[in-house]
Parts: sequence; C-alpha cells; structure tokens
Amino acid sequence: MKIKSSLPLSATNLFLSLYLFCGSAHAQDKPATFTQVSVETSSSSLLDNSDLPDAPQAPVSGPVAEQEGVQTKRILGIFPNFRAVSANTHLPPQTVLEKFKTASQDSFDYSSIFLPAAVAGINQATNSTPEFRQGAAGYGRYYWHAFADQAVENYTVEAIFPVITREDNRYYTLGRGGFMKRAGYSLSRVVITRNDAGNETFNISEIVGAGAGAGLSNLYYPSRERTLGNTVSKWGSNIGIDAGTFLFHEFWPDINHKLFHGKQPSQ
Repeated sequence: MKIKSSLPLSATNLFLSLYLFCGSAHAQDKPATFTQVSVETSSSSLLDNSDLPDAPQAPVSGPVAEQEGVQTKRILGIFPNFRAVSANTHLPPQTVLEKFKTASQDSFDYSSIFLPAAVAGINQATNSTPEFRQGAAGYGRYYWHAFADQAVENYTVEAIFPVITREDNRYYTLGRGGFMKRAGYSLSRVVITRNDAGNETFNISEIVGAGAGAGLSNLYYPSRERTLGNTVSKWGSNIGIDAGTFLFHEFWPDINHKLFHGKQPSQ
C-alpha cells in the first residue's frame, strides 16, 4: 500500500519540482531578455540619430584596369581610322552600302590628300614616270595619278571584292599579347580576314583586289608604263601599304594611350 500510494505522491512532487524549476528559470530569463531588447533599442536609436557625423568612407585603392585595344575614328585627330574595330568587339555583318561607304571615306576624306602627296613627291624625286617630267606641272601629274591609284585600290579592296566574296573589310584589333604576337597578327590580316558570317577565311579582297586595282590603273598611265613588271610592282606596293596600315591600326591604341592618355579626339 505504501508503495502504491507513494507513486502518485512522488510523481506529484516531481511535477511540482519541474514546474517550479521551469518557472524560476523563466523568471530569470525575463530580465535578461528585457535588458537585451533595451540595449538593442538604445543602439538603434543612437544609430538613427541624424546629428551624428557621417562615417568616413574608405578610399578606393588599386589600379584601374586599362581597356585594351580601344580605337578612335581618326588617328591624331586627322587621318581616317574608320575600318579599325576595338578589341573584343562583336559587330553585325556589313551591308553593301556600308562597304562602299567605308571605301568612299578612305578615298575622299579631307585627309586623303596626304598619302598621295607623299607618294607623288617620292615618285617625282626618283623620276619613276619620265613622261610626267619635273616641276610643278610634273608634280601635279604625279599627284593626281597617285590619288587615282589610292581611290581605285580602296574601292576594289574595300567594296567591290568584299561584296562579291562576302568578306568583312574591317580590321579587328587583337589588343593583347606581346609585340611579336600582335605584329604577326596584324601582318597576317593581309592574307586572313573574316567573312560576313564572322569566320576566318583567305583574304581574296586584299590579294585579288589589290592586283585588280593595279591592273585598272594601267588605263590612265602612259602606254610605256603598262608593263607586267610595273603592274606587279604596283600590286606589291598596294599590299605592302595595306600591311603597314594594319600594323599601325593594331598599335595605335597603345600609342594613343601613351602620348595622349586615350583622350585623342575621335572625330
């Protein structure tokens, strides 16, 4: 009997003990919770105080990465650079009109007088075409022939053959790597170009177009100058000038950055 009556009593005592313990623990937790809330509320009110000075901002440190291979529309603000495309730039295919527009810009831009002027001076100094003679009149003959050569070659290489072969006449800047890598890339563009689909292909427009331009120029040169040797020589000169132009296109962004900090006017 004692055992039987002691079980409920023990259970009751255990329950009361647990209840009192939990109640005591709960009562002890309340001040701590109140204190924590009070501190947080006090901290929030301090942070929201508009009278406090602004926190000092950490200065931005570290070099800013330079954008590589950024082309301008003109070189030195004068010479046309319309065919050069900045590095890592993806453009839609050119239309027929855009190809002829590029050729026209390179042929009749206000700066297009400079290269023929230099070529005419060299040709006159070397007496390359004796029929033109010397003096101002002779220089004029050399000049307009050089200007016509430039325009004819521009249209055959940049417009007529790119339309026929569906090739892109623009120069896509590599803009990264060492000098030899970039120089090799730029010179290789004489024989490698992109088609309108964006894939690399043999540069028919440059090789065949430059030859066609040299052949067409025979139409307005004296008959004695219309030889195979002169035509091949002019063909090679056209390709050589274009190769040098590609090389300059590739490194113009670097020159522009070093000399003008990239602020050279683009128009």
